[in-house]
Amino acid sequence: MPDLRRMLGAYGEQLAERALAERGWRVIARNVRSRYGEIDLVCHDGKGFVFVEVKTRNRSSFVSAIEAAGPRKVERLARLAERWLAVHHRRGSPSRLAVLALTVGPGGIRAQLADAVDT
Repeated sequence: MPDLRRMLGAYGEQLAERALAERGWRVIARNVRSRYGEIDLVCHDGKGFVFVEVKTRNRSSFVSAIEAAGPRKVERLARLAERWLAVHHRRGSPSRLAVLALTVGPGGIRAQLADAVDT
């Protein structure tokens, strides 16, 4: 089961990347890992950097994809985003956090993009 979940997550990130590119966003980095956690996607939307948490769930999951990115996850993403900006000498650049929730069901895939918080 963990392998299936990992495959679903990887597939979701590919779909997310494609959906964001269709919006005109440029993906700068994928799966940025540090000892503090991981940023799924670092993008630029033409206005600033967007740090994206991608959540993919089956429609039958107990917790919906959007609910899976709770306050603790968003707080961690904010800290990781600040660190990424500092390491890349972009501190003070316009940026924000977003959650892209993908729900997979018999009728296809439903995508929901939500801004989390301004950084």
